[in-house]
Amino acid sequence: MTATRRLLIAVPAALCGVGLAWVLAHPAGPSPSAVVRVVTLGLGSTVFGLAALTWLGRDDRRPLLGAAEQWRWVAGLSGAWAVSEALLLVVSASDAHAGRLSGLSVDQFTTYLTGSGTGRVGLVVLVLTTALAVGAAIAYRCSADSAATAVLVSSGLALIVRPVTGHMSQQLLGSALGALHALAAALWCGALVALVLTAHSRGLWAVWLPRYSTLAWRCVWVLMLTGVIDALVKLGGVSALWTTGYGRIVAAKLVLLLVLLAAGWWWRRTWVPGAVAHRVSASSSTTRAIGEIAVMAVAFGLAAALATTG
Repeated sequence: MTATRRLLIAVPAALCGVGLAWVLAHPAGPSPSAVVRVVTLGLGSTVFGLAALTWLGRDDRRPLLGAAEQWRWVAGLSGAWAVSEALLLVVSASDAHAGRLSGLSVDQFTTYLTGSGTGRVGLVVLVLTTALAVGAAIAYRCSADSAATAVLVSSGLALIVRPVTGHMSQQLLGSALGALHALAAALWCGALVALVLTAHSRGLWAVWLPRYSTLAWRCVWVLMLTGVIDALVKLGGVSALWTTGYGRIVAAKLVLLLVLLAAGWWWRRTWVPGAVAHRVSASSSTTRAIGEIAVMAVAFGLAAALATTG
């Protein structure tokens, strides 16, 4: 089975995260749109992570991706991201007006897009992702040179539009903290997914796993710091971690983050040195990475659900 197919385990894992959030928060949320939202987060994170790795290796003699392969991946993933964002708009509009897709009229959908803040924000994200997909497809057809910086900036903007306009934007430095949290999560998970998709040899894992490990370690600490601040502002007290649905989801996210932090510490002592010394096969590295991605996907499911939980 190819690495791409094995990565599909992340889909049911993410849905399990949404389901767990529903159990923890019921009846306060999350809304059905969380199911689509976690797909958009996963696709967007992968595009961002792929661009980040390409940018980090821009001066390498043996880059992780050639320009053509980069554009092919970005075009395909961004196209899927744009489609999922369009679906998210429809489902979110249904939640806001009719409660079900079959009851949503064209007028109601238009009103949602133009008359609500969440609708306008979603429309901006859709435009950004569509432009990225179209631009990458044109670059691929024209055999354009790699433009990792442009992809990194475009995908990063699409990822932070919602966080910088959410509830944290009303607090001092809230938008900045929300953006940092979103980008750190995307880089942490998306770069590992990108490695699984593109690192097909023991040599590539030997070069790129130490780079990713250092990057991931920093991302996790940024996630911890910004997440704790966000939770304290939103919850207003420690007791809310078990007395409110929102707090219970936050607590579950924290537990998963600690598990991943412990796993990361162990991998840095075992997997990374083994990969650098070429003692770990590419297949074994891929298997370990996919296992970690599956746990990350559960956390992403919780995060997507948290965005629609009261």
